[in-house]
Amino acid sequence: MLHSNKILAQQVVSICSLKGIENVVVSPGSRNAPLIIEFNAYKNIKKYSLVDERSAAFFALGIAKKTKKPVALICSSGSALLNYYPAIAEAYYSEIPLVIISADRPKELIDVGDGQAIRQENVFVNHIEFSASLSEKKPSINTKLLNNVFVGIEQFKTPIHINVPFSEPLYETTKDVLADPSLFNKISNKESLLDETPLVVDELQVFADKWNQATKKMIVLGVHSPDEMLQTQLVHLAKDPSVIILTENTSNVTNTQFIQSIDTVLFPFSKDDFKEYQPEILITFGGLVVSKKIKQLLRENPPKEHWHIDKNRSLDTYMCLTHHFKVSIGLFFSQFFFLTKIKESRYQKQWLNLKKKRRIRHNEFIKTVPFSDFKVFQILKDFIPKEIHIQFSNSSTIRYSQLFLWLKGNKIGCNRGTSGIDGSTSTAIGVAVASQQQTLFVTGDLSFFYDSNALWNKYIPKSLRVIVINNRGGGIFRFIPGPTTTKTLDFFETPHNLKAKQLCEMHNIIYQTATNTDELEICLKEFFSVSKQPKLLEIFTPKEKNAQVLKAYFNYLVE
Repeated sequence: MLHSNKILAQQVVSICSLKGIENVVVSPGSRNAPLIIEFNAYKNIKKYSLVDERSAAFFALGIAKKTKKPVALICSSGSALLNYYPAIAEAYYSEIPLVIISADRPKELIDVGDGQAIRQENVFVNHIEFSASLSEKKPSINTKLLNNVFVGIEQFKTPIHINVPFSEPLYETTKDVLADPSLFNKISNKESLLDETPLVVDELQVFADKWNQATKKMIVLGVHSPDEMLQTQLVHLAKDPSVIILTENTSNVTNTQFIQSIDTVLFPFSKDDFKEYQPEILITFGGLVVSKKIKQLLRENPPKEHWHIDKNRSLDTYMCLTHHFKVSIGLFFSQFFFLTKIKESRYQKQWLNLKKKRRIRHNEFIKTVPFSDFKVFQILKDFIPKEIHIQFSNSSTIRYSQLFLWLKGNKIGCNRGTSGIDGSTSTAIGVAVASQQQTLFVTGDLSFFYDSNALWNKYIPKSLRVIVINNRGGGIFRFIPGPTTTKTLDFFETPHNLKAKQLCEMHNIIYQTATNTDELEICLKEFFSVSKQPKLLEIFTPKEKNAQVLKAYFNYLVE
């Protein structure tokens, strides 16, 4: 087995293996040659090679999302590293573990006019809390640095950055193991409630007393991966008539007693309308919430108590946080349930009656809606298989998806950490590569073309399905207030006449197209069938009509 003759490369890869890294995404280069050589010596680590560093980082993010395990990224020195930044920011805010390993020039070559030499140390300081710059000349100090930096992955689920300077020559190999793996700590994180420190019962009782007295209690759950225990806990909570639970499709929990389409229920509300539904106690957990309406209404009508539950981070999304429980949601509820009592109230029934009224209006509206972005989502909901994993891109796509009730078996994801359109396709492909199920990516045209290098990827599984809703340029800006009044809509909307057909031909992807309801339904009847290549369906919708239909929808919800 050939290893890099650089002890520094051996140290880095050795600790990655000990920490359970199973996947590494490489962007080709020269300065990172010692790392490439050393990773290649580890047959237990799967290697992927992607040229575009920005796409590579989002691809790794997708794998980490699906596997719930850290994924390593390695790149050459210089601007290559900076292309990782969008995905690092997304990983930071979504608490997804990535191990960024950047090759670097020796310190004496920085800021002296040498090529591909930039200031790489702590370059991600605003979005990474654990980083290490290693030493080639003093390898003995690297053991402590590497053990310390992995705390970020093990305890806080944050991305970490390891900067590794290499002097030339870079390609020399050896059969000798130069790094001592016994100096590194093995995997120390365990995803078990038994490994957490429980809350002090007497302190928790104070909050339970407030809970037991309140007649209006609201749970708002943001982005969350599928979790059977959480599903069971929330269903138990919903047995209390004083509790209403608001979720989104990205929460990956569902029940008829929950409010699942928040904007459908709340969009017609004014500040005064909401006062009748204002909670006394609000509990939040999970990642970011898509609905702007719930943020607006809760900020304007704050509850008396807002408790956020998260082991690491305190999110004051509604500007009224009163307490942060620093435990996992599973442990919190497993303790809290023993202290709570059911409170008689009409609060949940009040919410569910409103939900029923809105759903009746919703169903009436969709019977008459013309072909548009809205109509496309209504049709998709009826054709998507039950167990498929769905990844949505941002902007209009994820917002339209919130208006519909998806099948219980669907697992739904979206990059909501920073909510950017960049990297959505690359992330979906990473999810698809790591998944044992068919994966569907639903995206708008701008998000798709912006990340078109995602298709420059030889690992795309034939089970991947991509749906591009092409309204020729940023349709959301025709709906949100402001842009249409400025007489500069072209600079917000990005009008274009691009089509995905040529990209599909270039990357050996089956291409289909639809321009009306009949064509779309015909395509979808066989779109999810087994094939020897990935498939992409491009749906062209009328730009001018889309905003009109969506505005009409929200107006129709009001009786």
